Order: sequence, then C-alpha cells, then structure tokens
Amino acid sequence: MPDLSWLYALLAQALPLPCLQARFMQQALLALLLLAPMTAAMGIVVVNFRMAFYAEAISHSAFTGVALGMLLAISPDWTMPLFGLVMGLGITLAQRHSDLASDTVIGVFFSGIIAFGLAMVSRDRSLARDMQRFLYGDILTISESEIWALLALLVCVLLFLACAYNRLLYVGINSTLARTHRVRVPPLQYIFSGLLALLVMFAVQAIGVFLVTALLVVPAAGARNFSRSAGAMFWWALLISTSSAVLGLIISAQDWARTATGATIILLTCGWFACSLLASQIWRNR
Repeated sequence: MPDLSWLYALLAQALPLPCLQARFMQQALLALLLLAPMTAAMGIVVVNFRMAFYAEAISHSAFTGVALGMLLAISPDWTMPLFGLVMGLGITLAQRHSDLASDTVIGVFFSGIIAFGLAMVSRDRSLARDMQRFLYGDILTISESEIWALLALLVCVLLFLACAYNRLLYVGINSTLARTHRVRVPPLQYIFSGLLALLVMFAVQAIGVFLVTALLVVPAAGARNFSRSAGAMFWWALLISTSSAVLGLIISAQDWARTATGATIILLTCGWFACSLLASQIWRNR
C-alpha cells in the first residue's frame, strides 16, 4: 500500500496541536475525516427514509459478527462487515416480500441477531472480554489498512449518491410514484442497504455499537432544522458531522477531559442539535 506519511504530516501542519503529533492520533483524525462525509450524506437518506431502527439493527449485528469470528477463529475484521452486509440485505429482502410493517420485520431480525450473538458468547465466556473494543469503539486503534478500506468505501458511497441521490429522495417520498416514472426501486434499495450496512460496520469500530446510530441520525436531524432545502441539508450535516468528529477527538485527548472519543463526538453532535432546535424556533416565530 502507498505510504501515507505525507498526509499525516499535512494534517499535523494544518492542526499544529500537541495532542495530534502522535502517529496514532493522526491516523484517528484521518479516519474520522473519511467517516464524517459518509455518515453525513447517508444519514440524510436514513432520516428521510425513517431508517434509524434499521441502522440500529445493523450496528448490533456487529456484536454477533465479532462473536462468530472469534468462535470460528476468523478475524472479526472480516466476519463483522460480512455478517452486517448479509443482515442488511436480508432485512431489505424480507421487507420487500412481506406484508408486515417495516419496523416489525426489523424488530424480528434485531431480536434474532442479538439472541444468536448472546448464545455464542454464552458458550465461551472469554469472548465477552475480547469484545469490549467493538461494543464501545476505539478510533485510536485504527490501522492503516482500515483507513484504505474507509477510503474505498468513501469513493463507492460518493459515486452511488452522485448518481442516485435524487432518485433515492424520490423513492423516499413515494416509491409507487417513483416506479411509474421508471425509477428502478429494488436495485436502489439493495445497493443503499448494502453500503449503509458496510458504513455502520466501519463506524462501529470508531464509535461503538451503542452510539453508531447517533452518528448517522443526529447530524442529519440537526441539519434538517437548520436548512430549507435538500442541498443546504447536506452541507449542514457535513459541517455538524466533521466539526464534531475533529473537536471530539481533540477534546477527548485533553488531560482535563479524558473522555471516550466516540461519546465525546456524539455529545457535540447533540449540542449542535440543541442549537438547531433553538434556531428553528426563532425562525418559526419571525
């Protein structure tokens, strides 16, 4: 793989803070800068499609994917995204071929995923200790190979959204009407579900299972309050997501804070959301 030292040096010059001079901090910063645009863009579609529960189910499938990998002596870095991808596509397939409400289908998958994971962990209690990193997340341990994987996923997400973003919004508004205008709804739904599942799996490593849905939903929700158009919503979501990620990493590294990076990032996004509520209320009362 190409050497990224020049990029780390550039980041160190752009943000000449003592806490960002260590290589592992520069790797964490680069990973967050790759992750933030994806969560911002995909989060808008998640909010518009009302897919927060879907993202929650996929994030918890990481727990089962990690347990399965450890039990089979396969690297969780492979089993976790693969299991999440299978679950994401499985939920979408079941939703399309079932008369049940979407949240009911997701609830069934969610319950089965968690039960399967707990059943595997109960067979070997030592697995519980090894899974702490995935439950709570630790962006500081990200490797350079994972950064390259994030970059590849970013390219795929941006290409997909550049080609299909307007059609996705159309499907979200009225899928039946979209079909009458020759929008190929099933391929869009499957591709989006697959990319979202992979994004959630990567975000789990940074934020953890418990908070990954917030990274998708909160910036997009705040952006909706700030903006009056779809284009403005994207730029607001990007600002909220990126600023929270960078500031969260910096604050968590301070001696006076010493907080978990993922939790700090989410708290900052919630602060943005509180400001957006206040701003929308002011605009409404004008």
